[in-house]
Formats: sequence, C-alpha cells, structure tokens
Amino acid sequence: MPPCLCLPATHSLPSPTLLLSTRHRIRLLKPPNASSRISLESPLSNQTSTSQPNTTGVIVIGGGLAGLAAANRLQADNIPFLLLEASDAVGGRVRTDIVDGYILDRGFQIFITGYPEARKILDYESLDLRKFYSGAQVYYGGRFHTVADPLRHFSDSLQSLTNPIGTVVDKLLIGLTRLKVLTQGDDEILNAEEVPTINLLKKIGFSDAILERFFRPFFGGIFFDRELGTTSRLFNFIFKCLALGDNTLPAKGIAAIPEQLAAKLPSNSILFNSRVVSIDSESDSSSRTRVKLQNGEMLESEFGVILAVEEPEAVKLLAGERTAEVRQPVRSTVCLYFSADQDKVPVRDPVLLLNGSGKGIINNMFFATNVAPSYAPAGKALVSVTLVGLYGDVTDEDLVDRVLKELSGWFGESVIGSWSYLRMYRIRFAQPNQCPPTNLKKNPKINPGLYICGDYVTNATFDGALVSGKKAAETLLQDRALVNV
Repeated sequence: MPPCLCLPATHSLPSPTLLLSTRHRIRLLKPPNASSRISLESPLSNQTSTSQPNTTGVIVIGGGLAGLAAANRLQADNIPFLLLEASDAVGGRVRTDIVDGYILDRGFQIFITGYPEARKILDYESLDLRKFYSGAQVYYGGRFHTVADPLRHFSDSLQSLTNPIGTVVDKLLIGLTRLKVLTQGDDEILNAEEVPTINLLKKIGFSDAILERFFRPFFGGIFFDRELGTTSRLFNFIFKCLALGDNTLPAKGIAAIPEQLAAKLPSNSILFNSRVVSIDSESDSSSRTRVKLQNGEMLESEFGVILAVEEPEAVKLLAGERTAEVRQPVRSTVCLYFSADQDKVPVRDPVLLLNGSGKGIINNMFFATNVAPSYAPAGKALVSVTLVGLYGDVTDEDLVDRVLKELSGWFGESVIGSWSYLRMYRIRFAQPNQCPPTNLKKNPKINPGLYICGDYVTNATFDGALVSGKKAAETLLQDRALVNV
C-alpha cells in the first residue's frame, strides 16, 4: 500500500475544473487553445507592460503536494505568490480520473492517517476517509492467508499464528519492531544509521518464509522495490506511521487531498497549463529570479522561486546548478483497473491482497469498492491490480491478458471471465530511488533566490512531500526575514 505514491500517468483525461474560490468550484469548458489567463488571473504586478516581465513575491513551480504545501505556508504569512502548474489541475502524481462513473486514481495510492505533517495540514473529516482492514490477505499455496494487526484484529491474529506466512516467532518480532519504532522520534528515525531494509529485517531475525511471502510483496509494493534495497530509515518511518494510523482512501478519490490544499489558496494564485522551461537564478541575494514559460512569457519573483516538481524535471531545470543526477534505477509501476458486477467479487472485506507465492507478475491488488463504494457506479465493483516495474517491453494487450490469466488462477475463470478491462497506468517515475546512502532531510536552498522541495528532498511518502514544501517556504521566508512573529 504505497503511502506516498504521488504518481504520474501516461493516460489521462483532461479536467475542466478550475479553482475559482476557496470554498466552491465551478466547471468551465475552455477552448483548446485558450490561455489560462482568460479564466484565471494571476496575482502579478506590471500586467500591462510588455517590455518587462510580470512580477510577484514568490513563484512556486509545480502543483503537487510539495508545491501546494509551500503555497499554503506562504499564504499563512500573507506572502504574495503565484503557483505555476504545467497540467490542467493540481496534484502532480496524486491525481484521479473519472471514467464511466468509476473513480480511477492514477496508480495505486493509499493514504496513511498516521502521517504527522498530514495531521497538521489536512482536514481528515472532510476527506471522508474510508478504512482498509489493518492487515493483509497473502496468496500462497493456492489460497489466501491472513496477516492481521493484533491490536486491531486480535482474534484474527491468533488464528493466523500458525499459518505458513511466517513462524510464531516472526509474528512476535513484528510486535517487538512495532514497539521499538513507537518509542523513537521521527527525527531520530530519519537520521539513524541505515542499511537496506532487507538487511535490517534479516538482522532482526525474521525467517525466510515471512521475508518472501509477506515483506517482499507488502513493503515491495510500498517502495516499488521487491529487492527491499530501500533505506531502513524509510522502512522504520512507515512502520511507525502504520502503527499510529489507518490505511485509507478518500471517498472521492486520492485527488481530494491536493484539491483540499488548493482550495485554501486565493482563487487567482494558480495558473494551469503553464509549463516552466528555464529558471534564471543569480547568486547575488539582491537579484530577482526569473522563470520562462513554454509560451515564451517571462515572470519574475521578488523574494525567490520554489521548485516543486518531480526529481527528473527538477534536474533538467536546474542544469548547471548544485544538484545531483537522478539516482538509478527509479521506481516504476503499472496499475490496471477492471470493472465487475458487485455479485462477482470473490472477496468482500476491505483488505489488501498480496502475492506471496513467488510466482507471476502481480504484486498486490484490492477491490476498491470494498473500501469505498463510491469508486464505482451502483451495483458495480472496481478492481485495482499493481505490478512492480514498468514492463516496457510488453504491450498493453499482452499485459492485460497475463494479469487476467494470473487472477484466474487465484479466483477461478468463472469469476474473472466476467470482468471488463477499464484502464492501465504505466508510471515510469513513481518514486525516487532511496537506497542507502540517503539524506532524508536535505537543505532546500540551492542559492538565496532558489529553493527545491519534493519527495526526493525528504522521503518518498505523502508526508515527506508535505514537509519538504513547508520547509522550502520557511527557509525562503527566513532568508528574506519575512516570517511573521
């Protein structure tokens, strides 16, 4: 259940929704070639001049979680800003499409309520969060076996003590690991000595059985890294968040999270369809920073620019600046959606299903409508299937066939045969590579006029993106002595 999957998609539907006030949204259908300025004015000075660039206080580039968090922090101190988003809506990799009445999140994304920063900045009640079962069903040996949180599903956990997913000792070690992370502060965890997650799990003493049948599909699906080479710092942080919170989906789709953040901002502070192609940043702290849009327009910031795009785009825009190359391999995934009649769903619980067999290409799946019935029209069910990796050498048609054949082995041909394919999302950059060595608390300042944020600056979770955006804005404010006391 990826906690951070801010996922881009290669297949998307244009959204005609523009944020026009902090409380209400209105649907506008723009002509295809219309400028975003026609329906959304920017808080810029010098609007009538054609010889000088338009100027605002701070320019935030990117409307994903990090950029929205930065904008909200600037708004809290009444600092004028303009948020530039290259696409037609906020969210970045956290987007949702509506297809024939089905809610399709762009890639498998689950929100963990235990995220500390998210608790501060989001209104959970208005998100109408729907909970998953606290545990998983693991497919192994031709059937499903339960792995349950003993504090939330005690009887289930007792019954699962002797199942083949792991030994009794393994299940006791899970409890001890949980207690250990709960006694540590977040900063302590994120700055601790690190090893690959697989090394940590072996050091703790987990058996090969539970490593292969539970940890690889479970945390491999979180990290999109079945080798579990991702840093133990991130494992411990997520393990703690899982212990403190619930796994959930917003009833209206994962995009409800960035939309809530955007709704707090002034209606004229976001420009859509505004791709930045270059940043002109001077080392002199008194100099203003300029950005150039794809349409040739130049904008200028008085206080600085916050770059809040995903890592590959950031490296491209910051060519020549003090930035590292994108670490390889990046984490990729494929998410497939199928529709089914509600009476053809073989599992009724709101639970994540893991492939612990060591065979096939499916990593995990779940029936989204078991968690949030709003994800499909009445009488219908939505099936979400996740693969780790891009499978770039396999056609969409062949990939669908392989997935359905594999699922037929799980549930039977009579069940799967009635399902209909809806859509596939191939996500080349789902997460940054965060194998050791890592620095999960990077300095966001590139120079006094330029700051960066995103999950690659902190950690690859929803919370990491939110924290990085806030930190970038606060660093800019402190540098410019703009913080309200």
